[in-house]
Amino acid sequence: MDFPPGRGQPVVSGGLHAHTVKDRYLLGAVLTLVDLAAMFLAMFLALLLRESVPLPWPAGGTVLRWPYIVAIPLAWWLCLYLFEGYSEKWHGAGATEYNRVLMGSFTCIGALGVGLYLTSSTLSRGFYCWLAVVGISALLIGRYTVRRVINRAKAQGRFATSTIVVGGAGHVAALLQVLVREEWLGYRVDGLLIPDEDPDPSEGQIPILGAPEDVMRMLRRTGADAVMFTDGSFSQPSDFSELARQIEDLDAQIIFMPAVTDVSASRLMTRPVAGLPLVHVQRPAAARATAWSKRLFDIVGSLIALVVATPILLIAALLVRLTDPGPVLYRQQRIGIDGEPFTLYKLRSMKVNADRLKAKLADHSDGNGVMFKMARDPRITPVGRFLRRYSIDELPQLLNVLKGDMSLVGPRPALPDEVDQYDEHVKRRLAVRPGLSGLWQVSGRSDLSWGETVRLDLYYVDNWSMMQDLSILARTVSAVLRPQGAY
Repeated sequence: MDFPPGRGQPVVSGGLHAHTVKDRYLLGAVLTLVDLAAMFLAMFLALLLRESVPLPWPAGGTVLRWPYIVAIPLAWWLCLYLFEGYSEKWHGAGATEYNRVLMGSFTCIGALGVGLYLTSSTLSRGFYCWLAVVGISALLIGRYTVRRVINRAKAQGRFATSTIVVGGAGHVAALLQVLVREEWLGYRVDGLLIPDEDPDPSEGQIPILGAPEDVMRMLRRTGADAVMFTDGSFSQPSDFSELARQIEDLDAQIIFMPAVTDVSASRLMTRPVAGLPLVHVQRPAAARATAWSKRLFDIVGSLIALVVATPILLIAALLVRLTDPGPVLYRQQRIGIDGEPFTLYKLRSMKVNADRLKAKLADHSDGNGVMFKMARDPRITPVGRFLRRYSIDELPQLLNVLKGDMSLVGPRPALPDEVDQYDEHVKRRLAVRPGLSGLWQVSGRSDLSWGETVRLDLYYVDNWSMMQDLSILARTVSAVLRPQGAY
């Protein structure tokens, strides 16, 4: 297992905790400034839109007075605060932070509307409507931008949370793999506490500080900001509650990783029963991923995308025709939902005899034993390399989406010879339609190992939601413009 630089260094006592507390206040201040800037910008744009974009009803009334300029941002900020929009526990991952911003914003807008009605205010209805639309959009964009900047800084080692990991070697190793892979989470593991008889899960790269029962002593000695517990941390369930009470005095975060992995939060529900926090796991969502709502979304989305992409397709097709003899479109058999084959369409990016040359290049594959990939594939034409770099060659697959062979979002469409090599559990990738984009594309594409590709695809199949599809499509734009792993 490879760890980022510094993870295997000796533990330094103290110092880090105070720095992290300062970072928490800094993050809160930054979010407040960004939100206030978004609110004032929204008021300015709402004034402009009120005059330039007519609404179905008269937009008369007073445009804006000084009390509103101060009161609206203050009330909006207060609603965000009351809905925990500035709570550090929601920052950095998942959609909860955005949900908190939405709930606080809707509450503020609703309360403002009721207040204006009850006081017979003459504030412009046009301004009010545009303020709601632009303000909420600006707040979400601001939060997304801050998250990207903070996560990038964490991946570079800044704002790190000094962490001790506790538990059995196998579970600790699994957790370490995630923390190494997702560096943007910002957890720097400074030590491990594992049972004496367990092997070293980090192979000497992270110091073993002792056994699980040494948690309090090591927290005081290192001044760690967080302690992560995995399975094997306690011999008795009551030990955790007692330890949590002691850790409370140290102001360290307590994080517990359950034995289940790759299950989205939407499928987990905790129900306390007789003092036991029982976690109920809903059934996988593969059936819902083939529902009519997703199919309708695919039809409408692919039609709109085809209209927008037509000029690009025509120019790209002309370049393919002029620079290399042969057909413009490349047709290839792929495996779709439930193992059914279909014909996939792409703009041709390789030489005409590319399929025959593949066998000769098998020994030079940069893939992972299942998928054939070459970073410098000699079969790719100069124009084809550009088309692949920005995924333009895949635009004809919008026709596959329209036909129902594919979806806008889903696992990568597999070749028949790849499916023949699937282990039994990997065949679950075929439970949904393959996608034009997917978690694999927005997470690194060809740079991913086969194991990571499978893990992401199975996660998508088991935890599908429409919000996740929208999130992946939004991230696809960034992945295409920053084409890392595209070859």
